[in-house]
Amino acid sequence: MIKKIKEFFKEVKAEIKKVVFPSKDELVGSVWIVIITVVIISLFLGVVDLGLSKLVSVALR
Repeated sequence: MIKKIKEFFKEVKAEIKKVVFPSKDELVGSVWIVIITVVIISLFLGVVDLGLSKLVSVALR
């Protein structure tokens, strides 16, 4: 059992060396894309929610 655990961590170490981490510029660019996307989607959902709530309030009168 201990041998399997050691082998697992040895393989994890080998795989983590293959990972290519993004540069600072790539990371900052990706963060901005995520922030802009979240803002756009939240605005869209806010407008849809407002419209549906008005529609339901009119339908219930």
